Amino acid sequence: MSSCGGAKVWYIPDCFYPEKSSGLFPSHEAICVLNPGKTDANIEITLYFEDRDKVDGFKIVCEAERTKHIRMDKLVNDKGEPVPKGVSYAAMVRSDVDIIVQYSRMDTTQAEMALMTTMAYPLT
Repeated sequence: MSSCGGAKVWYIPDCFYPEKSSGLFPSHEAICVLNPGKTDANIEITLYFEDRDKVDGFKIVCEAERTKHIRMDKLVNDKGEPVPKGVSYAAMVRSDVDIIVQYSRMDTTQAEMALMTTMAYPLT
């Protein structure tokens, strides 16, 4: 890892975008990025599945010395494809500069909401 504590490639092996929600809050996921560096981060996300081909082309910029909360329910790739609902998948987050990545899931499929968050796994 670099001196800023980041890496250019991160993995999130357990992603899931719930199909339904209850109450006022929609179920959703977010990939949270911290770019502590002095250069904007050009980020690409690739999704991997158990029973289908990978989906890539999800591109985001996180400005220098900023954070970016990437709501997966609002993300589309360069072909206009959204993140699929109700399907388990894994994600690879690749950047051209060192970043830090965290993943969060808000599951409101039941009235008792659940929030899960974890640090992604960096490739050093």
